[in-house]
Amino acid sequence: MKCAIVPVLLALLLAGCATEKGVVDKGAYELDTRRQAQAAYPRVKVLVIHYTADDFDSSLATLTDKNVSSHYLIPAIPPQHNGKPRIWQLVPERDLAWHAGVSFWRGATRINDTSIGIELENRGWQKIDGQKRFVPFEPAQIAALIPLAKDIIQRYDIKPQNVVAHADIAPQRKDDPGPLFPWQALAQQRIGAWPDPARVAFYLNGQPPYQPVETSALLDLLARYGYEVPENISPAQQKRIIMAFQMHFRPQLWNGVSDKETMAIAEALLEKYGQG
Repeated sequence: MKCAIVPVLLALLLAGCATEKGVVDKGAYELDTRRQAQAAYPRVKVLVIHYTADDFDSSLATLTDKNVSSHYLIPAIPPQHNGKPRIWQLVPERDLAWHAGVSFWRGATRINDTSIGIELENRGWQKIDGQKRFVPFEPAQIAALIPLAKDIIQRYDIKPQNVVAHADIAPQRKDDPGPLFPWQALAQQRIGAWPDPARVAFYLNGQPPYQPVETSALLDLLARYGYEVPENISPAQQKRIIMAFQMHFRPQLWNGVSDKETMAIAEALLEKYGQG
């Protein structure tokens, strides 16, 4: 009887080892995951918002071709299925998508490597009487974006200051999603950064909002917040950086001019979210 019991006990012992907590059976081998390195960081740190500058069918064709891609595409008016808006996932989040291009944010380059990209079907802008006129975003599209963005932010613990416009990370090349994108409303949903109005007023200190300030001083603040501000750039390039910041954080006037209100907003953001 004792001889019969011993093999049974041995089998149970071996089975217990195979299901040991923190040890994963991979078939041909086992992984011991009980000791995790401290110097490990999630790949995804940034959420980038784009517009497609085209209609949905053309955008879908472009984003599923060989040259460019994005993790998600949201139609201007998402079709409803079972009472829910449908969003297209074109690239799994675990994979890198080609949506950011040459880019920089908060000291990091190659933002494709560390980001999720969401494309919104939107025509972008056209010039009317020499002025850029942007196309508004549909409320149904923004309503679909909000839960998706919240899920991504929660999954990867993305900080508010790292929810950015394509123009923020590539101001010399891009305008999207433009000044009509509702950044302030999204920030109220805990999606992205927004300055506290009281702190903007504090830094404005009663001075006229559009009072000129030194461009170099403003660009220093924007560089500290996260924008790429290389040395020896032209006045036109400086203006593009300021315009990108204004389209995001002061969309009512995004003329690229260095003024006191733009500086106060930058100071309030730095106080709230820290330097890049």
